[in-house]
Amino acid sequence: MPTYVALLNWTDQGIRNYKDTVKRAEGFDAAVQKLGARLVNLYWTVGPHDLVAVVEASDDETATAALLQLGGVGNVRTTTLRAFGREEMDRIIGKAAG
Repeated sequence: MPTYVALLNWTDQGIRNYKDTVKRAEGFDAAVQKLGARLVNLYWTVGPHDLVAVVEASDDETATAALLQLGGVGNVRTTTLRAFGREEMDRIIGKAAG
């Protein structure tokens, strides 16, 4: 299943409600599951991003839907990266090498 890494930053609303961040994470996990995707892990971080989420979804549309739902609540802004595992990268290299 494709993997996506989402870099999240709290909005003004999100930082004001920091005490609810764990509860909000549980809600995000439930929403992702309803879409047929999986929240692999969520990390609260120090540095240029406040959180990092790792999500597995069947396709780009499902991952995007999950992250749109998350952003639509108004607590975070996201930047999403499609991540490739070792086996996927081997196949990509095989295609590139011909």
